Amino acid sequence: MPPPSEYRILDKDLTRLTHAEQAQVHAFQPVWRLGLGLIVAVAGLLVFMSFQSGVDQNIAISAAVVVAVWLGLAIGSNDVANSLGPAVGAGAIGVLPGLFLVAMAELAGASLGGGAVTQRLAGGIFNLDMAPSAFHLQVLMLGALIGAASWITLATGIGLPVSTSHSIVGAISGASVAAMGVFAVKWSVLASIASAWVVSPLIAAGLAGGVLILITLRVAQADNREAAALRWIPALVGVMVGLFGIYLSLLISRRLDVPLVSMQVASLLIAGPAAWAMRRRLVAEFSRIQSRPRLKHLFRPPLVVAVVIMAFAHGANDVGNVAGPLSVILPTGAPHGASQVPIWVLAGAGLAIALGTLLFGRRLVVMVGSGITRLNPVRAFCVSLATAATVLIASGAGLPVSTTHVAVGGIFGVGFAREWLDRQSDRQRDALPIEERRRRRLIRRSHVATMTAAWLVTVPVTALLGGVAYLLVAAANGL
Repeated sequence: MPPPSEYRILDKDLTRLTHAEQAQVHAFQPVWRLGLGLIVAVAGLLVFMSFQSGVDQNIAISAAVVVAVWLGLAIGSNDVANSLGPAVGAGAIGVLPGLFLVAMAELAGASLGGGAVTQRLAGGIFNLDMAPSAFHLQVLMLGALIGAASWITLATGIGLPVSTSHSIVGAISGASVAAMGVFAVKWSVLASIASAWVVSPLIAAGLAGGVLILITLRVAQADNREAAALRWIPALVGVMVGLFGIYLSLLISRRLDVPLVSMQVASLLIAGPAAWAMRRRLVAEFSRIQSRPRLKHLFRPPLVVAVVIMAFAHGANDVGNVAGPLSVILPTGAPHGASQVPIWVLAGAGLAIALGTLLFGRRLVVMVGSGITRLNPVRAFCVSLATAATVLIASGAGLPVSTTHVAVGGIFGVGFAREWLDRQSDRQRDALPIEERRRRRLIRRSHVATMTAAWLVTVPVTALLGGVAYLLVAAANGL
């Protein structure tokens, strides 16, 4: 009787993810040094302001812009490997074309889909009406930016990967308490955001596992894999592109005041050409390969499509970490709490993220894609697709989530699905030594512990730092 499932596939991918996190810290060093220098410069500016009287508030605004731009660069450089690394490792796309493609998708996602999360971070966490003045709100957001940036810089320096979304939510909450008291914070909103942090990895796990089971049963295990691939893979790509088109049409109709029905019809029409193009690509692949086609070759083009959608989703969600505070600090011409964030704020923050991807992302993508964490293209496709769908849902609801944690949930879902499929096929595996089984269980527990620590440590620490930063900035400005 074989032993219970040891989740070998899951443990293998989680081990690779651990290596990716270590590579992430190493590759992030140039951005970290830049951030450390900026934090020291801003601290010096605050000291200078404290000895001045009647300082122009433009100094505080300039400091906020500098910190926000660094956060955008950090987001773009730090998270690019989540989407692009597996595609480069699978040979689906080159590094430089991939970086440009991801950067453009990030910018588009930020400009079109970042409004809901930005609005939530700009005024949904605390009660705007309790602020004595608009300048108090600007100082509050400057304190939050400094608090979040300080923690991200410190954590990265000691090798602890943290979430920018968690950091900015905690910092805004702490600065709000310091500025207006405990009752100024909308605790129910914070509870909904925290719930999204817990639920989103579970949703990604279910989606990724479900897609993998579908591909395995309908394509990988089909008697005629070529015919099954021609039937299912183009259909899967068509549905994916069509649903993404519907989401885009909703965003564009809101921004440009275009009739929604006509936009959705147009978006559905692109699903057919996408499926047709995928089918032609498969036919060309079959004509080149005489033997039974391997799934990892067939899923290279769909993986590129999933990468673009995932980058769009990342830009739509993480741009709020930068654009949210900036929309309050900068003179946008819109009243605080307005229902729509100016698109130039979203585009500017998205541009910072895109520049981070282009300027600093190559090193990390090369390390990840060169084999250090290379994932199977089919599993990478399932994880990327599930992550993109989950993050887009969260973005539409205005909930800032961690893309990395959602991707980890997808990896868990894929791993569990693979082991379930193995049990269904009665595949026999040799028992691992007990020491190896314990080591693999520790791998799984370490990732759960890392995600939990991000919630239990990052939020209170950044809340404290955000509150202290607000008090220092407020004192320097005589508030």
